[in-house]
Amino acid sequence: MKNLLTKVVSAALIGAMGLALAGCAGSSNKLTVEDGKLIMATNAFFPPYEFYEGDKIVGIDQEIAAEVATRLGLELEIQDVEFDSIITGVQAGKYDIGCAGMTVTEDRLKSVNFTTPYATGIQVIIVADGSDIADADALIAGDYTVGVQQGTTGDIYMSDEVGDDRVERFNKGADAVLALTNGQVDAVVIDNEPANAFVEANEGLVILDTPYAVEDYAMCLNKDNEELLNKINDALKAMTDDGTIAAIIEKYIPSNG
Repeated sequence: MKNLLTKVVSAALIGAMGLALAGCAGSSNKLTVEDGKLIMATNAFFPPYEFYEGDKIVGIDQEIAAEVATRLGLELEIQDVEFDSIITGVQAGKYDIGCAGMTVTEDRLKSVNFTTPYATGIQVIIVADGSDIADADALIAGDYTVGVQQGTTGDIYMSDEVGDDRVERFNKGADAVLALTNGQVDAVVIDNEPANAFVEANEGLVILDTPYAVEDYAMCLNKDNEELLNKINDALKAMTDDGTIAAIIEKYIPSNG
């Protein structure tokens, strides 16, 4: 049986790769897609990073991006799209940034640049209470079907670990969890924080004790926009140094909770 190694993406390495790629990119005469605005693409079904409160998108990513926009003298505009269309939209110049609990991967770095990371996420496994799946090794070794949100790292990891024939993809994490409650899949792999919210809202589900993967979240940008990448990285550094990012994360994920 294959031993599962925790996948840890180094924050320092991510920052270095993002800046290195930016250094190779061409310069753009225009800082943002639309003058005076920072257009952010997200998928607003990933609490507490992005979710709807009434008809407004709120969450960790929204607040961090809004503060970045303010420090750059821009107005934040958020567009809610399917997760797997964010990178292609950023590539095509439709959006300035993709900000959606997005993990840096080698494959994604071929298409876009990433800022320095601003938060850490943990991928976990949700199963039905009483399931025979006790840990990640059991999930991988058994003949189980896994639900994931399409295009996420959960999708990437599971496709690699168990093969496409055992992966069921959904447009939203909530849809994958619904499939688990209905018995259509045997487990769901998703970020820990939305997992907590989904389990709290759906009786009979539990999160396995052992994390599946640890990863860092960053914003993605068009490879040609080195100037915007550098400005956002400067803003993120200042927000880290003055405690702004820590305060935003603490608001949604209390350290004593």
